[in-house]
Order: sequence, then C-alpha cells, then structure tokens
Amino acid sequence: MDNRLNIAFMWHMHQPMYKDPFTGEYHMPWVLLHGTKDYYDMAAMLEEFPQVHQTFNLVPCLIEQINEYAGGRAKDRYRDMAIKPASGLKKDEKIFMLQNFFHANWDNMIRPVARYRELLLKRGISNSTDDTKNALRYFGTQDFLDLQVLFNLVWIDPHLRSKDGFLSHLTEKGSNFTEEEKGRLFEAQIELAKKIVPKYAELKNKGLIEISTSPYYHPILPLLCDSFSAREAMPHITLPKNRFTHPEDAEAQIKKALELYRRTFNEPPSGMWPSEGSVSMDMLNLVAKDGIKWVATDEEILSNSLRRPIRRDKSGHCYDSFLYRPYSIQTANGSVAMIFRDHVLSDLIGFEYARMDPEAAASDFVSRLQRIHDMLENPGRHLVSIILDGENAWETYRNDGRDFLRCLYARLSENPKLKCVTVSEHLHENAERDSLDWVYPGSWINHNFKIWIGHIEDNTAWDFIDEARSALVRYEEGLKNSPDYEKTLPAVKEAWDALYAAEGSDWFWWYGEEHSSASDEDFDALFRRYIKRVYTLLGIEPPLGLDIPISSEAKGYRPTTQPTAYLTPEIDGEITSYFEWLAAGRVERLYFGSAMHIELQRMGLIDSISYGFSEDTLYLRFDYLREHAKYDKAWGLTINVIHPGHIKLNASIRREDSSAVLLHKPEDSDKWVETGERPAIKSNAVTEIALPLDAMGAKKGTEIRLFFTVDTPDLGAERWPVRGFLILDVPHEDFQETDWIV
Repeated sequence: MDNRLNIAFMWHMHQPMYKDPFTGEYHMPWVLLHGTKDYYDMAAMLEEFPQVHQTFNLVPCLIEQINEYAGGRAKDRYRDMAIKPASGLKKDEKIFMLQNFFHANWDNMIRPVARYRELLLKRGISNSTDDTKNALRYFGTQDFLDLQVLFNLVWIDPHLRSKDGFLSHLTEKGSNFTEEEKGRLFEAQIELAKKIVPKYAELKNKGLIEISTSPYYHPILPLLCDSFSAREAMPHITLPKNRFTHPEDAEAQIKKALELYRRTFNEPPSGMWPSEGSVSMDMLNLVAKDGIKWVATDEEILSNSLRRPIRRDKSGHCYDSFLYRPYSIQTANGSVAMIFRDHVLSDLIGFEYARMDPEAAASDFVSRLQRIHDMLENPGRHLVSIILDGENAWETYRNDGRDFLRCLYARLSENPKLKCVTVSEHLHENAERDSLDWVYPGSWINHNFKIWIGHIEDNTAWDFIDEARSALVRYEEGLKNSPDYEKTLPAVKEAWDALYAAEGSDWFWWYGEEHSSASDEDFDALFRRYIKRVYTLLGIEPPLGLDIPISSEAKGYRPTTQPTAYLTPEIDGEITSYFEWLAAGRVERLYFGSAMHIELQRMGLIDSISYGFSEDTLYLRFDYLREHAKYDKAWGLTINVIHPGHIKLNASIRREDSSAVLLHKPEDSDKWVETGERPAIKSNAVTEIALPLDAMGAKKGTEIRLFFTVDTPDLGAERWPVRGFLILDVPHEDFQETDWIV
C-alpha cells in the first residue's frame, strides 16, 4: 500500500455576476482581469509539476462570463473606456479612470512600474470625486493613454508577459504608449481569455486536475432550502419577514450548473464546493439526487457535526486525525462523501505566507504536512484538504505568488511522504469512509450564515427576493390556462433566471456589517436591478422601494478573521514568535479595498492590525508596511472607542520612547479628561498595546466599537476603517471552554 499522505488542494475560482440584466453591460472588469492574471496561469503552471494533481472549482456563472469575453460578446464599461482614444475622452470619463484605474495592489502591481507609480502620485491617495476633479489639471492625453495601457497590462500575469514578445516589449517600454500598441494589448487580452476554459479541459483530460462545480449563481443553498437553518448556529438571530423555504430554487441552481458543466466538459462533475462551503441536510439531499458524489466544506462543520473539538497547539498544528479522513453521509437520495478543509493550512496560504520569503513559506507548509504524516498510523488512508480562493490572495504576493507556488510544488513533488491527489482520485483509491449521522448547517466562515442573513440590510434583500418570487409564481400560475401562455414562456424563463441571479451570495457579502468596499453601491444597484428585471419582464411595476439603496453609508464591520483563543502576548514591540499571535483576529488593508480587488493605501504606515483578548485585556498589534519596517520618526495613534463608553487612547510612538494616555469624556462635559491610566505600549519591529477591558466598560460577551487614526509627519493620515467603525466581540463566559486551540 502507498503510505504517502494524500494532499488535496482545491482552488475555488469565482466572480459574481457583474452583468447588468437590462443593458448587458459588465459593471466591473474582474472576470477578464483575473482571467488574464490568475485563472489561466494557476492551472497551466501545473504542467511543470505533473505529480501535483489538484482540484479546481469553477463556478458556473464565472464560466459563462469568461465565455462571453472570449467570444467578444462582453460589453464592459471599463474596457470600453480604456479602448477609447485618449484624445477623445470626456471629462466624466477621465474622472472615472482616475477613480477606478488604480484598482490594483499598490505594493506589488503599481509600485514596481515607475510610470504607473508616477501617475498614482500625480493623482494622490484620495479618489474622491472632488479630489479627482482637482487632479485632472495635472493629466494630459499621454498620461491617460499610459493609464489605459498600464491598468490592463499589470493585470496580466507577469510570467505570461515575460513569455510573450509584444507584452514583454510593453513592459520594458513602460510609458509613452501609442494607440496602436493599446489596441494590440486588448487583442492579446481576449486571446488569453479564449485559452482559459480549454486549458482546464485539456488538463482535466490529461488527468492532472479535477474540476468541480458550485450552484450556478453561487447562492447559499441551505438558506434557499430553509432560511430557518440559520438558527442552528445563531438561535437568537433576527430573520427576514417571511420564512424562505424553496428547495426547488436550490435544485434549479444545481441543475443549471450541471447543464453548463456537461456542455463545457462533456461529462457530469463528481464533486461540488457548495457556495461558501455552506451545507445542511436539506441541500445534501438535493446534491445526492442530482448525482454529485462528493461535497467539501470546512473543519468547523465537521467539529460541530461530531460535537467534538478539533484541538490545535499554539502553532496551529492539529492533534486530531479524524479531521484528515473522508466521511460518508446517508441522505434520502443516497450517500454523499464529504471532505473537510484544514482551516489553518488553507489560511496560511490565503493570508500569511505572502509576508514571508517564498522558500521559507514553502518549507514551513511542507513541514506541517510532514508532521501530520508522522502523526498518523496509516497516512495513505488519510486526506489533508486545503481549500481556498484561487485568485484573490495572489495580489498580496510578490510576482503574483508564482515564486511561492513553484517552491511549494517542487517540494511536494520531491517529498517521499506526500502525494498530491484530486479529491476523486483519493475517494476512488480509498473506499473506507467514516459515517456521519447528521451535518451541522453552516458555512466555512465561523460555521454559520451570519454574513448572508440576519442584518437589517441582508433581511431587506431577502424580503425583496421573496416578494419578487411570489409575484412571479402568481403571474405564471395565472397564465397557465391562457392562450398567451406559450408566448410568455421566454419572458417567464428569463424572469426566473434574473431571480436566481438575485439569490447569489455575493450581494449579501457586501450588505451588513462584515465587509465594505468602494464598490458597495455598484453591488447594491446590481442586486436591485436583478429584482427589478423580474417585475419588468412580467409587465409589473417594480416596488418603489427598489429605487432606494439598501446599503447604509456608515456602519460597523466585524473583521472576517476573528480570535480563536485567548492571547497572552508579551508587550515588547517584537514578534517574539511567529505564532505568538496566531489565534488573533486581524484587520487587513484589503478588508477596506475596492470590490474584490484592493486599492491599497500604500502611502501610509500600517499594513495590518492584529487583535485578541485575555480575560481582562484587549491586545493590539500594529504591523508596518514592508518598506517602513525600520520607520524611526515619531507618529501618532489614536484609538477611538465609541461603545460601550466614550474612551480615547492617545499614543506618541517612536520606538523605545513610545507612551500612551487614556482619556474619557464625562457625561456632563464636552472635554476629554485623562483617566490616570497608562496602558502598556511598546514599539520596535511592531507596535503592541494592552488595553484593559474595564477601562472601556467592556464586559464579557459585549461589543467594542472603535476606529483607529494614524498620523505621520511624512506619510499622511490613515483611518481604519476608512469609514464607519469596527466591531470587536469580547469573548463570552464559556469562550475558554469552546476554545479548541490549546
């Protein structure tokens, strides 16, 4: 028996449906730009490493959009504006370009290109309409032509640019592009788009990769089956006005996905990554009915399904072998295999390793896999599942992540203890399964559905879906015995499709308190236009409420990465251990970027903020941007606590001379008064602060609402978050008991 440990990478490739249902115009360009930067090369790279078999999950609505670009049918306002001769740009088009054509990682995509960086400095940090209008006077025709070229050029994978003579020429030229060169660049973009899906099909036919699918428009299937499933993890959640129980919609989304998959790859898929790893018994019944053989989700779902903790040490190493086994669950329509991702390993690639040297990161990852191998009695019967987004992380890596991935794949290919497999390969070679009697309803984010339901904005969107669906059902039923029924079928079919698009998870991602971006308004408008489209196709006047934005301007945001255990860091201004803050929550710059793609405020000082709790203290760690790691000038930090009390920490920071004072505002006064407390603060490689909970009036199980302001003499001011406030949840009484990192 081959006793190597089986490693299953699954890269989830997904973009929302950016196409306007009325005009057919794409509101955002990320399908094409990620296509030329990530989708093609992520798969093609494996030809260099034929022993590294992997699984790619291609969301059907992504395939649909890639095909439209590849076929030259996509109308894209970004692309149309870039193609337009720079000499003919109107004022509003120039403003749009200055606001949107710097949507790229400033550190890894803009800064290395001298001309692109020059244009960014000319525009300035702010992309507000007023500031952009003021910057217009500094830009000439050649500036806009160069911007049109560079924005699209840097979104082509650096390796692909280096291999293509023309693209390499543009990269080396760097500026003063011509309209002819721009035209050839856009032709090259489409040629790359044409290669994406065929490359996946080719690698699949060679046996190097497996391709799985998701429900067509990426909806949260358990919530379509029954919105009350959210109450398992959140018993006290406020749900939408009406209970949404439409498993027929969930099945329609699955069937529509399977149809596209068959047309694309000439056979049905074996596996599914349900949107956001969201599972429930109801949705498993449906996928089994439609012939799906395996489903993947997160380790926390397994833990809660078994009612058994997954234990880890403070370096994130898992003690429990039961995580690394495939399971089988019996449904009313047959059995389905389930695999569960290693959360820590997946997040290390997604969020941590970009900060490290590629060789060191790859070595750390492989050593972790070897440790798992050595822990297991029969490694060959086990499977380590590593599942994460396949596109969004690479902007934060140098060289688009290629250096790290090549180091990693080389080590995996050579390691005698490890074997990279597709999910189906492992399931075929290892028929043994542990059984699950029941699966906990939840997603891969905090094992619940909180991002997609429960907030007033989420619930408002669900109410609009429910009302539009009811109107569509009434309309269809009323026409069934009508002589006009056959004539109305195309419109009814399109209305159902618009409704299914509105059920997608991505609109809800930007509603509520968890996420915000410079494109919130675009997502909000697109969602409401899909709902409006349902009514318009039926000849019914859409509700007036659909003309009112659902998203509010100022709101609170919970960091996606939240603490998983109590911390006891040493406040010394040093990264004493790489894993000292492993269980911490984190606020990233990308958290406040533009749509899926990050316009980073790289002219500032701070790269990320880590936070965590002990029984009585909030700990904060401020990491510097790489280029300011040795920043030695004095800078100011203010922590503004707006709930539960009005407290402010003012800090003056300059390495060992750092100090902080705590102030509060009495109810009968407008003036800030020092409390007399001097919170612990140290600064060197990082800045670390310990803030007593009782000083903020924060008790266990309550919320702290706050924002941070940073002021530097030469790098400008920063606000975290850019707008609104952060919500940090103080651990509840039994947090330590449910803390499974020990």
